Amino acid sequence: MQYFSLLAQTLHFGRAAELAGVTQPALSAQIAEMEEKLGCRLFERGGKTVRLTEEAEALLPRVESILADIREVEAIARRGRTAMEGRFRLGIIPTVAPYLLPHVLPVLKTRFPALMLELREAVTASLVEETTAGRLDGFIAALPLDFPGLVKEELFQDRFFLAVAESDPAFVAPPVAPDSPALERLMLLEEGHCLREQALAVCNTVKPVAMASYGATSLTTLLQMVAHGLGVTLIPEMAVTAGRATRGLKIVPFTEPMPARAICLAWRRNSMRHDECKELAKVLRGLHDVVLPRAA
Repeated sequence: MQYFSLLAQTLHFGRAAELAGVTQPALSAQIAEMEEKLGCRLFERGGKTVRLTEEAEALLPRVESILADIREVEAIARRGRTAMEGRFRLGIIPTVAPYLLPHVLPVLKTRFPALMLELREAVTASLVEETTAGRLDGFIAALPLDFPGLVKEELFQDRFFLAVAESDPAFVAPPVAPDSPALERLMLLEEGHCLREQALAVCNTVKPVAMASYGATSLTTLLQMVAHGLGVTLIPEMAVTAGRATRGLKIVPFTEPMPARAICLAWRRNSMRHDECKELAKVLRGLHDVVLPRAA
């Protein structure tokens, strides 16, 4: 059922196998065995595409419910043991993951050697869905998260800077006002990324016109585009060090008070891992000065 769930999420045998920690032939064999036992096809395979059959669509909610119940049983059995041990499935948004994880993972490995952390990088909407369904134990994202079924703990404020081409004449004398006409050249991530909405909120009096028909899926891609003079973009403070390593890129501050996003840890309100999530939030909050060495 776990393999079925992962394949239903990814619709890709290779990615599902990677998430499950098994080889692709092993996962395929288990899916075939499940289909044989149930007496029906669960997935239609056509070339490189995989689709759920009607039977699989009908089974999926029930399978997810059973897996969630099993995880709750595991959580009950863990009560009374040392905090943060065993498997913990943590989601994280793409504009945080590459900048936070290098600092967090070594600390967690040292403090909680019995912890088996499983990471899932996805946009906020997917992480909310997977956490409420019980497929994740918690996730790191940016506020606001207006979902009553979630508990949220703010970790730290992550200020925004502006990434521009090093030779851009419009930014020779920072700081930059959020209503600067130069921000009409603001480039945004694709729909679904919370950083896109935050950028629009920061520059709410300016209508971005650059790259209107294009969309980048990662901040790294955006920064490369900016470095080659194609526009400007917002960069969170935790990414400033990496941004400054990009050839041809310059990071400039906004006028005070500088805009910022609030990073939080969220989990299900009725989760059996509430205490562990509180402990994880405490650890993450303690890394504030390491993750955000104040950018000049």
